[in-house]
Amino acid sequence: MSKFSLKNKVTVITGGGSGIGKSIALTFAAQGAIVHVLDFDFEGAQGTVSEIEEKNGIAKAYHCDVSKQEKVFEIIEEIGQNQSINILVNNAGIAHVGSIEQVEESDLDLLYNVNIKGVYNCTKACIPFMKQDKGGVILNLASIASSVGIQDRFAYSMSKGAVLTMTLSVARDFIHQKIRCNCISPGRVHTPFVDGFISKNYPGNEEEMFEKLSKTQPIGRMGKPQEIADLALFLCSDEAAFITGCDYAIDGGFITLNN
Repeated sequence: MSKFSLKNKVTVITGGGSGIGKSIALTFAAQGAIVHVLDFDFEGAQGTVSEIEEKNGIAKAYHCDVSKQEKVFEIIEEIGQNQSINILVNNAGIAHVGSIEQVEESDLDLLYNVNIKGVYNCTKACIPFMKQDKGGVILNLASIASSVGIQDRFAYSMSKGAVLTMTLSVARDFIHQKIRCNCISPGRVHTPFVDGFISKNYPGNEEEMFEKLSKTQPIGRMGKPQEIADLALFLCSDEAAFITGCDYAIDGGFITLNN
């Protein structure tokens, strides 16, 4: 565990009950982190914690709607009461399909509340503890939609573009407090969400649509949650101590090779 070790690093991961967030939680715990999993799906969060504990890791689950500031602050206060908070991974987020013509005001409000306000709430809650400890790491999950136009992703692109610019702002404002802030921009990643989306929208044509969506990445396949987690591990480790204010596309060549 000497390389990319997170031994005894107190880590908060939102949306850690499934998909990319779960992979990040399991990977960080395997490297010695003390993992706090926040998720609206409390059962999913408990499942992640159980897997960590089965491998003798240390973790705790919390039922949390990241859009509710009072609840977020309450949980972060509880976590930081007798220990530092070293790492925050803002992973919780929701998707939406549609151009501006299909996006209703309620859709926009929901995307804002979870994908933007959720990052704001968790970051605002954790920064005082990181300042007190004279350093910390914040990693946000943005998207390739933060940087390039994706068809029928108006509301989602809006929200993830905000995640990217929040990353740059926090990195600039807290560099002298030794708080690093970066973000990861995944392309399409094969998660249970993707399978559910295909089943719901293309019943009977699941295999065909999976293949079609896979080929939108020049590399010819979707990413794996573990691949995102491995990049997250590097960026949150001491080996990345010289990196802040950066966005890392992990997209099978989508941004650079599709243009």
